[in-house]
Amino acid sequence: MTAPNFAFDTLAVHAGAEPDTATGARQVPIYQSTAFVFKNADHAAKLFNLEEVGFIYSRLTNPTVQALAARIAALEGAAGGIACSSGHAAQIMALFPLMQPGCNIVASSRLYGGTVTQFTHTIRRFGWSATFVDTDDLAAVEAAIDENTRALFCETIANPGGYVTDLDAMAGIADRHGIPLIVDNTTATPWLCRPMEHGATLVVHSTTKYLTGNGTVTGGAVMDSGTFDWSASGKFPALSEPEPAYHGLTFASLGAMAFTFHSIAVGLRDLGMTMNPQGAHYTLMGIETLGLRMERHVANARKVAEWLENDPRVERVTYAGLPSSPYYERSRKITPKGAGALFTVTVKGGYDACVKLVDAMKLFSHVANLGDTRSLVIHPASTTHRQLEAEQQVAAGAAPNVVRLSIGIEDADDIISDLDQALSVAMS
Repeated sequence: MTAPNFAFDTLAVHAGAEPDTATGARQVPIYQSTAFVFKNADHAAKLFNLEEVGFIYSRLTNPTVQALAARIAALEGAAGGIACSSGHAAQIMALFPLMQPGCNIVASSRLYGGTVTQFTHTIRRFGWSATFVDTDDLAAVEAAIDENTRALFCETIANPGGYVTDLDAMAGIADRHGIPLIVDNTTATPWLCRPMEHGATLVVHSTTKYLTGNGTVTGGAVMDSGTFDWSASGKFPALSEPEPAYHGLTFASLGAMAFTFHSIAVGLRDLGMTMNPQGAHYTLMGIETLGLRMERHVANARKVAEWLENDPRVERVTYAGLPSSPYYERSRKITPKGAGALFTVTVKGGYDACVKLVDAMKLFSHVANLGDTRSLVIHPASTTHRQLEAEQQVAAGAAPNVVRLSIGIEDADDIISDLDQALSVAMS
């Protein structure tokens, strides 16, 4: 069920799913099967030649996983997309069809620490590289692009600082240089922002976070707008030139589904970053309540941030939903329903006070995750951003005197009470 005229909350429940034709099961079944039986030899040949769409082997496609990909695509307004094993896998899957040895991306300096590490070190083993810039400095973004740049990469709401990116401006720069804009929409979710409506070509998610929402499974997704002309510049030969493994098929000839089919037929085939069907099932169930949860997440975050901003034990709160934030007006444009539920707090007393605060929490869980129904806390400088140099930590909004809060859906007064008692311990 993919009717595009349905509202968000209806799509969150129904998109990508129909009653099972074999049993009538209303919930999407967990198709826990490695392989799928062909009708006959001709059917098998057509599937392997990409002449017909269907299921072959679960490393490529699986009915449960495909239902999840279709649901996220509907929520993002995408032409198509894939689900994969993690958010980090999604980033590699997004770059894989675009890059060759010697190519680079221009990325925001305000990214999740693991992403900065992946782009600084790991992708170099493929012969790729990344240049990090402050995306608030649009001139610097444009200046960093060269003839080997193949994409711009940013987050809608940056992790950990909660800063909001000017997606329209970034898309404009990408368009001028004939390259795609890739947006990590994990912390915003399509309930707060649909980056493709602001000009993004590709959207990636760690489905582990808000989309699943219950801290049970890891997963990722790559969604494609279907609007980019992969043949226009000659920069993307994987998509615009004949593919030897498929008898000279040019993926760009498949139109709006070019990137998606390449990601399945080449990316998942050879990289194997496959999501398991049980994980997809958990995420499908989580998405059913995404709108309800996000409404509470945002309302709680706003109330907690306002309280923290007025607390004398706190130096600064980075929540973009506060009128004092330099991102307040941008947030009203990019994420009009609210500024999300992730932000940082600069605690008076520095590093030691942050550590004491984290250890004193009772309701908050100290975990390396975000987007759970539970409120979560972490000290990025000693954990998620620990591998970064001091300058990178500061640039990413993860200085030593900062803690990151992911506000859950508990009663807001209980969340504030826990912060109050923990701040008292931190100041003692």
